[in-house]
Amino acid sequence: MRRTPHRDIWVSADRVWDGSADSPVDGLSVLVRDGRVAEVNSSAPPVSTDADTVELPGCTLMPGFIDCHVHTLDERLDTAQAAYQTLRALPALRTLLSCGFTTVRDLGGADQALNTALRRAVAEGIVVGPRMLVAPNILSSRGGHADKTPEAAERYGVEVGTLADGPDELRRAVREQARAGADWIKYAASGGFSSPADNPDGTGYSQAEMDALVSTAKDVHLPCAAHAFDDESITRAVRAGVRSIEHACLATPAAYALMSEYDTYLVPTQYAQTYFLERLDDEAVWADQPPKMCRVYRGYAQDLREGLRRPASTDLKIAFGTDAGMFPYAESWREFPTLVANGLTPLRALRAATGVAAELLDRPDLGRIAPGATADLVALRGDPFQDINATGRVSYVMQDGHAGPTRPPDSP
Repeated sequence: MRRTPHRDIWVSADRVWDGSADSPVDGLSVLVRDGRVAEVNSSAPPVSTDADTVELPGCTLMPGFIDCHVHTLDERLDTAQAAYQTLRALPALRTLLSCGFTTVRDLGGADQALNTALRRAVAEGIVVGPRMLVAPNILSSRGGHADKTPEAAERYGVEVGTLADGPDELRRAVREQARAGADWIKYAASGGFSSPADNPDGTGYSQAEMDALVSTAKDVHLPCAAHAFDDESITRAVRAGVRSIEHACLATPAAYALMSEYDTYLVPTQYAQTYFLERLDDEAVWADQPPKMCRVYRGYAQDLREGLRRPASTDLKIAFGTDAGMFPYAESWREFPTLVANGLTPLRALRAATGVAAELLDRPDLGRIAPGATADLVALRGDPFQDINATGRVSYVMQDGHAGPTRPPDSP
């Protein structure tokens, strides 16, 4: 069921942004051949019977978006049947692609490495969705962020989660993730807002444990992403050598300075926090969430609001990530205006989802429009450099040179 090559395609739009320039350029056309960008032309596409033409008036054409933090498997269904969880992920994948996200990094769930199967199904064209890089599971200490049902352990001796304590258990857990087909190792360096047994400013592992975890991942050539909200967890993770810090919404300038010193990427997932902060009084939203989650958000609300504005004043390498799955997948684009509302320029927010994200994932073929790059393209109605909400008006998606699904028109 692999997709077969097709005719050359010329794609033209009012404006084209290549993923790195300071602004888009008017009137360019992009030639796609065999899934790659073959040419970027400043003149109109030549009339030829050997190529199809896609014209996108009123649109800005740019590289396909990259979301470096998603959960395509609903974490609230960790104890559900594996087949049901997997089937529930299929519409999520299609929605993400229709929103312009041609690549995602799925940072796993608590139990069962199901996203590795989804990655393969997408790659083989069996299901429609973004290209996937995956951390099969979230490694967590017992009582930590991804220890999903600590009460079951207490009462029945059953653990739900990929749990490991101490350097030896962590080394084994990393190697098991590698055996399961990991592209990344993800671990909970701190607690979280949805955790049943800890809080966001709790620290998940000692320095020695993080050092053992990250060094073992390096031994098997896998980068690490650390879920970390506060300074202590970030400091330990950065000193251990992780490639990216996820969230960091309670971090202070001192932690960001250390990240800059170590050249660590930040994936801030700001819309996920804003989504819940704006709905503290909406009972329907909290009905499907862990019982204490609303209370925890209320307790940290002011610190969160202040923390969300800090990354914009740093020189950190900010890569785009949403934490999609914590909120509806169709709203993933809202990370863009949230970043801008918290001080990032539209250019920095767009680079976060293209060139910087591609650097984080070590995929130089992605996140740019240039000869030889993978032909992942997204067209937006309007100009996101003038109106960042244009990121929610996707009119055309191309992945690997093939047209993808599109959503019904909306007007954010």
